[in-house]
Order: sequence, then C-alpha cells, then structure tokens
Amino acid sequence: MPERRTESVTFTVVVTVAVVLGALLMLAVLALSGAPGVTLVAALLAALPVGPLIACYLWLDRYEPEPKRLLAYGLLWGAFVATAAALVLGGVGGVFVPVTDEISLAVIAPVTEEAAKGLFLLLLLWWRRAELDGILDGIVYAGMVGIGFAFTENILYLAAAYNGTDGMGPGGIAGVTSTFVVRCLVSPFAHPLFTAFIGIGVGVAVASRSRGVRVAAPAAGYVAAVLTHALWNGSTVFGAEGFAGVYVALMVPALVGMICLAAWARRTEAVVLRAALDDAARRNLIPATDIGWVVDLRARRAARAHAARYGGPEGVRAMADYQQATIELGYLHHRLLRGTPPGDWRERGAAHVERIRAVRPHIAFPGQVVPTL
Repeated sequence: MPERRTESVTFTVVVTVAVVLGALLMLAVLALSGAPGVTLVAALLAALPVGPLIACYLWLDRYEPEPKRLLAYGLLWGAFVATAAALVLGGVGGVFVPVTDEISLAVIAPVTEEAAKGLFLLLLLWWRRAELDGILDGIVYAGMVGIGFAFTENILYLAAAYNGTDGMGPGGIAGVTSTFVVRCLVSPFAHPLFTAFIGIGVGVAVASRSRGVRVAAPAAGYVAAVLTHALWNGSTVFGAEGFAGVYVALMVPALVGMICLAAWARRTEAVVLRAALDDAARRNLIPATDIGWVVDLRARRAARAHAARYGGPEGVRAMADYQQATIELGYLHHRLLRGTPPGDWRERGAAHVERIRAVRPHIAFPGQVVPTL
C-alpha cells in the first residue's frame, strides 16, 4: 500500500515539524509573559478543564475510536501550532493594517484563530481522509484542536491577568480569579465549540459524492466558526451585560445544539455499522454471529470481560484487536456502499479482513468455546 504509507508519513512529518516549531515559539512567548512561577501557576489553572473536556470527547468517540496518536496530534496542533500561527498572523496583519483593540478582538482574532485551528482538519481531509467517517469524527478532532488551543491561550490570559497587562484589570489574585472563572469554568468549551463547525463541514465533505459540497461544506463550516467566534469576542466590548447576553442567547443554545447533533450522530453510527456488517457477512467477510458483539457497546465490554477471565491480558488484546478490525471494516464497507470510499479502499479492506481472520481463531465470545491462546 505505497500510496497510503506515503500519505501517512507526509502527514506525520508535516504535523510533527509544525508542532516542534510552534512549541519553540510558544515556549518563548510564555517565557516572556511573566515570572516563571506565575506562568507555572497559570499553566496549572489552565490545565484544570482540559481533562474533563477530553473525557467528554473520548466518550463521544467510544463507538468507533479514532487513533489515539491522531487525537494527540490534534491537541498538540491546537496548543502550539494554531496558537503560534494566530499570534504571527495577527501581528503581521496589525503591522500592515493598524486596527483598534476592538477590531482585533472581534474580527482579526476569529479569522486567524479559526483558520489556524481548521488547517489541521483540512490536513486530515487531504492526507488521512480514510480516518474520517462523518460528522462525529469531525467534531471529535475539532474538539481536540480547540481544547489544545484554549489551554495555551488561557495560560497567556491568566498570566496577563496576574500581571495586570494587556488591559486585564488590576492584576494579582483578584485578576487571576475572575479570568479563571470566566475562561476555565464558565466557558471552557468555547474554542472546541467554534471549531466544531469546521469539523461538521469536514464530516459532511467526507460523506458527500458531490465535488461542490466537498468544497463548500468546509468553507461554510469555517464561516460559521468565525461568525460565532466573532460574536463571542465582540460581546466583551459591551461589558458584562453584552457578555452575559451573548452567552445566554448564543453560546448556550449553540452548545446544546452541538451536543444534540453529536448524540444523534453517535446513535446513527450503530445503525450504520450494523447495516454495513450485515452486508459484509453476506459477502462472507465476517461471521454474522459476531456482529452483535461489535455493534452494541455493552456487548463489546462483556466480550472483553469474558476474554479477560479466560485469556488474561493476551486474550483482552486479541479481543480488542478483533473488535477494532471489524469496526474499521464496517465503516469502510459503509463508505463503499455509499459511494464515497477512500482511494485505497481495496488495500485497506484486505488488511482489515486479514486481521480479522488471523485473530478470530484465538477468541471466543460469551457462550462459545474458549480457545487455547
């Protein structure tokens, strides 16, 4: 599969180089943002919402888990590449076209930040398209990028709040506390929410057979991300009343709507996976009796618990490998039936079937004879 390996290596090299360069720049910026102790405390405070947010997205991603390495790349891209690119683009733009702080906050920042974050999703769409199966995958990857971006941005804001710089108030503990409450407790989901619109656009593009839709959907998602980001940032210009109004009228409904969309997409995945695996079973690619142990999440857990009891860690690894290969085959088969398979679908499908047939003799589901591992 030379084309697949080449694209994967290219994506890895490009993202790794970008992350390293971005990290060097952002570490330099953080080093200059205040005393080391202040920066360390700011980083610890900024990290508090990161764990719960990641846990929420991993819960959404349970049905067809994305590669952990790609999710980590999304976090690192947001934390280093997107933040560095946004700073550079915003600074360069300000040199050539002087703007007020209000315009920078409400216009320049949303345009540059969403472009910097969305670029990761476009790179996935370009080089790792086979990893994207629809809207839910787009939301998950967008969420990881947004979480990473918010983490680094919050460090800068919290450090500035303590130092009383950049118009962040009187400084000290009071400044840090108010900034922490607003950014880390009240609105930690803001950046993941904005970028989720781009993720939805990318998910729609993957699922569409129309070239026009494949181009227009990510562009429309970017515009929606910029508009919501601009409204959110612009609300702070009008003080606490403007912030509260936009929070209640825009952010809360948008968040609820995004949660409902993600939940719907997650439920739909069960229907899609069962239909695709039923068809794959009719083509003798997998045993039909195994489908229920893959489609239902509780059944998956029961199968792994059964494997743990009778096969130990090795049995769990074999069961997990079998289930993952079957899930990946199911979604690939769904895309083939839908008419939107990746270019190397034959090679990918053959690899999944080979994994399934190699592992199947070494596993047993509850009620079946346990093989000797």
